[in-house]
Amino acid sequence: MGILDTMRKTLRLKSSSSNFKNPTQIPPSTEQSAHKPSWFFGEMETSEWDLLVLSTSIKLLLYPAYRSTDFEVHRNWLAITHTLPISKWYLDTTSEWTLDYPPFFAYFEKVLSIPASFIDPKIVDLTNLNYDSWSAIAYQRTTVIITELVLGAALLRFVRGSVDPPTQRIISASLFLHPGFLIVDHIHFQYNGFMFGILLWSILRARDGNKLASGILFAILLNFKHIYMYFAPAYFVYLLRSFCLSPSGQLQIKNFLSLANAVIAVFVVSLGPFALMGQIPQVFSRLFPFTRGLNHAYWAPNFWALVTATDRIFLRYVTRTGTDIAVNLSGVASTSRGLVGDTVFAVLPNVKPIHTFIITLGFQVVWLVKLWQNPTYKSFLTALTLCGYSSFLFGWHVHEKAVLLVLVPLSLLAGERHAYFRTYLIASVAGVFSLFPLLFTPGESLLKVVYSTLWITFVYTAMRRQVYEFPKSLSYVILDTIEKVYLAGFLPLLAFTNFFPALIRWWMSTAVCIPSSKISCPELASRPTGASLTMEFLPLMLTSVYCAVGLVWGFLRLIFIYLHEETTYQGQLSGLR
Repeated sequence: MGILDTMRKTLRLKSSSSNFKNPTQIPPSTEQSAHKPSWFFGEMETSEWDLLVLSTSIKLLLYPAYRSTDFEVHRNWLAITHTLPISKWYLDTTSEWTLDYPPFFAYFEKVLSIPASFIDPKIVDLTNLNYDSWSAIAYQRTTVIITELVLGAALLRFVRGSVDPPTQRIISASLFLHPGFLIVDHIHFQYNGFMFGILLWSILRARDGNKLASGILFAILLNFKHIYMYFAPAYFVYLLRSFCLSPSGQLQIKNFLSLANAVIAVFVVSLGPFALMGQIPQVFSRLFPFTRGLNHAYWAPNFWALVTATDRIFLRYVTRTGTDIAVNLSGVASTSRGLVGDTVFAVLPNVKPIHTFIITLGFQVVWLVKLWQNPTYKSFLTALTLCGYSSFLFGWHVHEKAVLLVLVPLSLLAGERHAYFRTYLIASVAGVFSLFPLLFTPGESLLKVVYSTLWITFVYTAMRRQVYEFPKSLSYVILDTIEKVYLAGFLPLLAFTNFFPALIRWWMSTAVCIPSSKISCPELASRPTGASLTMEFLPLMLTSVYCAVGLVWGFLRLIFIYLHEETTYQGQLSGLR
């Protein structure tokens, strides 16, 4: 009960006198903040210390938990940057896990490799592949916890400068305790908390009006991990329109040069050494491997998962009915096995990288035009979220872990009003559930379900009291009911994905044991048939498709709010002032 009490205390609500709260509004002045920063975290309340201790304790207990190949990837990068000269960092092929992040992350690994070499020299031994001693595990997991404090500090500052601290406190707590970070970073193993911390610091500077610092921080982030370039269009339009141009549209030369020179300086520090060595083409070939297929091994829950599933349905229909439709034989097995490689459709036309680029850009232009017309912080945050959202839904070879590009910025909008919160709720449940297949061992499977359930329960309970609005018409009541039915559908989906594999194994061990068979039952059972292979992938396919439905719907919801309801709502607020 101690954990539950701590979460209740952290997420408890405080009274607010405003009927219309706007957590994304720029605070009127820094003097109005209830806390004065004293150091990295600033002054912290008791409940905030409790949350930090709770979160750290859970992460420490996860040290022995399951680790993916990403653990060896980062251990190998420690070895590469520590052992080899910089000229060979992006050339080394000792391991299959070659360095494929931008230079700032390579420098980051170099810094981390120095303490590692003292703790256990075998960690940074380049030829010591798949090294997973307890010292390596403890060190690498500790670095994730420590670097994630960048995220924690940014979230505290969001609370300190908010015009609605109670709501922002809930949002900040939900992000610091987010199941996505727990699953992807502290179990599966990555450093997303650290890098999203940099992103949130950049967004925070934009909220506080320091747009130059916001742009510099985002440039730094791009040189840590290039996947954040999905946010770049929103940053470009927002900073150009609100910082480099006057309200009348005249170029502010001083601001433009300040921003341009600062961003160029960041890229020079990052890429300069490799440019001098003539290795820019080699670096870019590692960062952008377009030879990979449309879908990742496990389909990310995006638009292409729905298209791929539709192709499977059409193929089944064609093969069963004998319809005279051309079938691409190379696509029969391509998309249904959960393997890495090109995605070739059997019935539908194949998708190429240029197609995904055009679709993504086409969607982004819509809200970038609105952002240009209304370059406020609130409009920037929503456009930023939609840019990440559209890239996740329509991008090429999107990883399921990239759903954090949607969930993190969307969290900052959750306290605006009920329409945003419901969008956030649907996307969060679908997004977090889509990460469950990353953890498939028994202990972690129980943990991910229990932890995620507790998280969504407390966040929903706390936020609903702040922003709930009763449906205003019959159409909204129907929509509300359909969305609740969809969310409830995750319960049977969870049961199916957990028990179906065991059912298949039981079926294979009993149904094929035919007394008259010329092959012994154990030998026959060990040979998977075509049907069993397809059924084996069924839980993953259903997870991808069901989660994709929620995430696509959340995307459409957010578009509607941004392009339509936002204008009406702002008009209502203006009438109340």
